[in-house]
Amino acid sequence: MPSLRKLLTAATSGIFAASAAADPLADGAALPAVSQKNHNDELVNLAEAGATGYLLVYFYPKADTPGCTKQACSLRDDYAEFTDKGVKIYGVSKDPVKAQKAFRDKYKLPFDLLADEDGAVLKAFGVPSTMGFAKRQAFLFKEGKLVWRDFSASTEQQAADVIGFLTKNS
Repeated sequence: MPSLRKLLTAATSGIFAASAAADPLADGAALPAVSQKNHNDELVNLAEAGATGYLLVYFYPKADTPGCTKQACSLRDDYAEFTDKGVKIYGVSKDPVKAQKAFRDKYKLPFDLLADEDGAVLKAFGVPSTMGFAKRQAFLFKEGKLVWRDFSASTEQQAADVIGFLTKNS
């Protein structure tokens, strides 16, 4: 009979392990054809939204938490520069529509937040989650093809990282 310690170790290891996700998107990969509801409960098809121009999809663990707020506000604060460069932005977490709307309204975020409660967007992008929270990552597409990715996206520097890439590669 297994010891209590072995049983507890086996049980808790599953709780803290990252959930199975598809392989991360490779450079040049097509924007996944996945749809999810935004903060206004409207269905957004990311492949259609990013078919032309630039599209930034960033993932964050939980709406209205310190790091996620810094990440979103860095993008908000440089939104005019993103707009000038033709970049559309979508934030994604596993929060429900109501939480996404409250987060967007509270911080006056000028871009869509997707409520990926079932994890379909995370899975399509190969973004892992731990304990039900998405790993912080970011993906930039141009004309529907992946041109930049960050598997350890910054909180306060998210906007600067993306704008740095755009400036260097324009």
